[in-house]
Amino acid sequence: MLPESVHYINKDSELSSVLMKYPVSVLFIEHFGIHLPLSTKTIKEICEEYKINPELFLTLLYIYIDDSRSSIPVLGTSDVPQIIFYLKNCHNYYLQEIYPEILDLIKTIHSNKNTPEISLIKKFFEDYFNEVKEHLDYENDVVFPYMTLLYDCILKNKKCNPASGFSVTEYKTHHDDIEEKITDLLNLLIKYLPADADQKARRKLFSSLTNLDHDLKIHTKIENLVLIPMVEEMEKQLG
Repeated sequence: MLPESVHYINKDSELSSVLMKYPVSVLFIEHFGIHLPLSTKTIKEICEEYKINPELFLTLLYIYIDDSRSSIPVLGTSDVPQIIFYLKNCHNYYLQEIYPEILDLIKTIHSNKNTPEISLIKKFFEDYFNEVKEHLDYENDVVFPYMTLLYDCILKNKKCNPASGFSVTEYKTHHDDIEEKITDLLNLLIKYLPADADQKARRKLFSSLTNLDHDLKIHTKIENLVLIPMVEEMEKQLG
């Protein structure tokens, strides 16, 4: 269930006020390619400026603010390109910003205090990062081009022949929940990292991991609850 105050966020709400109340949503708007400052513009005005469907924006915003949601309103397949754009920006954030930041913090702790526990965390994260990169590359190189092809075929009313008989069913099978290992890392950090490890770096690492954990959960929910049902509908339309 959404926090009561979220129900009052609508197209006429000032987006800056939403960010003040829910600071975590600053990253959300960045995934849509929206940057500060926002002035006093409403969500409707911002969406018009950035050519985003306001209903899609609000739906994803609600998910981002309250990640316990298990169902969403039905959206049209016309929103597929915007969702892919959003998810690709998530990928850029993971690969170019937050993962390197986390790895640097782990290396800082490791260089200051090389214990078996810290070495384990370093190895665990490096292996995990390689898994994540493989997963995101698969989405960027295989899944998103397939979805874009389906969308273009429907838009142009033409036959569609995806290569190798790929379907979204295969994607769901391959679709690992890459956020699960973040919980394992947090447990290692909180329960087992020696007390004499760099406390400042540990605190920053904890903050970065929790931020990443939240964003990855939203990423997966958007794929599972929003994007995949849209693609299944497109596959049905194309027979």
